[in-house]
Amino acid sequence: MQRLWLIFAQTVTVALAILFALSTLRPQWLPAQLSRTPPSLNIQTKPAEQAAMPSGNGYAAAARTALPAVVHIFTSKDVRTPRHPLMDDPLFRHFFGDRSEGSTQRRASGLGSGVVVSPEGYILTNNHVIDTADEIEVALQDGRKFAARIVGRDPESDVAVLRIKSPQALPAITFASSKSLNVGDVVLAIGNPFGVGQTVTMGIVSALGRSHLGINTFENFIQTDAAINPGNSGGALVDTEGHLVGINTAIYSRSGGSLGIGFAIPADSVRKTMDEIIRNGSVTRGWIGVEIQEITPELARSFKLPLQGALIAGVARNSPAEQGGVKPGDAMVSVAGQSITDPQSMLELIAAQTPGSSVKFQFVRKGAPIELTLQIGKRPLPDKTQQE
Repeated sequence: MQRLWLIFAQTVTVALAILFALSTLRPQWLPAQLSRTPPSLNIQTKPAEQAAMPSGNGYAAAARTALPAVVHIFTSKDVRTPRHPLMDDPLFRHFFGDRSEGSTQRRASGLGSGVVVSPEGYILTNNHVIDTADEIEVALQDGRKFAARIVGRDPESDVAVLRIKSPQALPAITFASSKSLNVGDVVLAIGNPFGVGQTVTMGIVSALGRSHLGINTFENFIQTDAAINPGNSGGALVDTEGHLVGINTAIYSRSGGSLGIGFAIPADSVRKTMDEIIRNGSVTRGWIGVEIQEITPELARSFKLPLQGALIAGVARNSPAEQGGVKPGDAMVSVAGQSITDPQSMLELIAAQTPGSSVKFQFVRKGAPIELTLQIGKRPLPDKTQQE
């Protein structure tokens, strides 16, 4: 009996060993219910050649379309370093000598981005990128570098136009209408952040028509959460087809880096400014010569003013406003039939008028409505005192 039990145990052990070997080395020889891999599960791995092929997902096509038209802008200028104040101390000069040299000069550099808008070499960027620069160099995506000249600039909208001379036609971006943008649309920001090289970031349109930010005199920004950092200024904001919808201009940041709140000038506004700069070398806007302030509820109650409009705080001497009969304390409520909601809208409506034309203005004076016709003047170059 003991011998039979021993033979049985050995047989079972050998059978289990054979079964284990088959399930490990040749599982396909076993019945389906004994196989370790369910027959319905078919896991496949792409060949190396297929895995390396573009998947077609994402926004690679949009990036390929726009990238060649986005350039790096390098600026340089002479900066004077003031003389050390100790050099004015007679005791210091007694011990260390009279070094009569004044301030010293050093070369300061800056960087930004730009967008090629025509094969002839016209480039859009921000005015603050090239402001006060002595030399401007543009580097294309293919590595070629060119000296650039300033065609014209508009500090009040922070737009500048450069031009480079290339023997070959340059890749130019295609404009899209900003009116086609909606909050929530996907956009790509392209530029040269921190000088690391051409970079693409993705986000959405967070808001449209942003103003009252104190960035420019004339504001109508696209807000986006696509990462925009120093060096991105003047770069392209494009849609999912690679078409230009805005020029990246500013960020809201407490650290100097992106916090997800960036601002771009809409393509429609930029194109209008660009066309006028290329045609005339500058931008001409309307002006009447008044100082304005917001109408608060307290002012409205005290002086019988409308809540909407702009309060005339002062009138420049010999200005179109003075010649037309505008007085301090008047509240302007419409320009050429268009209602004024606040001082910013008044600024934009007057700037849009053609210098030399006669335009009807609606005011409220001491609670009574009046109408005055003013001849629009040419807006002077910006200075430290803002007037309209």
